[in-house]
Amino acid sequence: MNQKKIIIGTRGSDLALWQANFVKSELEKMNLECSLHIIKTQGDNIQHLSLDKLEGKGFFTKEIEEALLNNEIDVAVHSHKDLETQQPEALVIAAVSSRADASEYLLIRKESIDETQKFSLKKNAVVGTSSARRKAQILHYRNDVTIADIRGNVPTRVQKLRDKNYDAILLAKAGVDRLGLDLSDLNAQILSVYEFVPAPAQGVLAIQCRKDDAAIRHHLSQLNNEYVEQTIFVERTVLNRLQGGCHLPLGVFVENKEGIFKAHVSIAKEWNAPVRMFQKQHTSSLELVEMILSEINK
Repeated sequence: MNQKKIIIGTRGSDLALWQANFVKSELEKMNLECSLHIIKTQGDNIQHLSLDKLEGKGFFTKEIEEALLNNEIDVAVHSHKDLETQQPEALVIAAVSSRADASEYLLIRKESIDETQKFSLKKNAVVGTSSARRKAQILHYRNDVTIADIRGNVPTRVQKLRDKNYDAILLAKAGVDRLGLDLSDLNAQILSVYEFVPAPAQGVLAIQCRKDDAAIRHHLSQLNNEYVEQTIFVERTVLNRLQGGCHLPLGVFVENKEGIFKAHVSIAKEWNAPVRMFQKQHTSSLELVEMILSEINK
């Protein structure tokens, strides 16, 4: 019996296409025939507002999920951190990828370097980011800097830095690494996940399908990374319980070492409010979630 071609839905940015092509190549290793279907999302269409000013949630995922629900595609590939914690009842995350480096990159123009300052960034620098979490954390360490919103895909944002619109920008290292961008003309500071806490599930791909599509679920289950699934369960559950999205300045990063889940957390009420950072650990992922929420709600 001929296997039907699997249609993979994705955004059209360079990074989204890299991610979708990665999943496509993994499925093709199972002798499955696949094709990509590009879908424009609200986040792609509205470029003049920062993410924390956009209304609602699911800015980069809603239209792709709708295509999945309407049987226009069979598989959706998302940056897990962009995906709402409450997904449509008829859909399921059938697999999560291994985790790329979850660190942040602080990319600095060479003329804006000052190695005597925190993160080697000169005083009173202009830092480009539209993430409430990144705004809050950079101001936590460097309250002298000015925050300026920046939108666009990864290469576009790097070019805006080169065009001297900013002294530095903040980006997920995973995205830059996946695209293999040449940063030799910039100073690339890797910010430790323990000091500058990433978004829940940063560096992980979510591979989604319809809940009732048993054949696709079976294929995708073979791509699932159980270790990553367990650790981001804590990160995403905290985000869900706080009813947070792009507007919430929340960072959560969890590791499981020899059966002990250890969480690093950063939280603020608003992007320009004081940041609280703390660590918690437990052998139970569910107990760890409750400990984190209890600390946040103190």
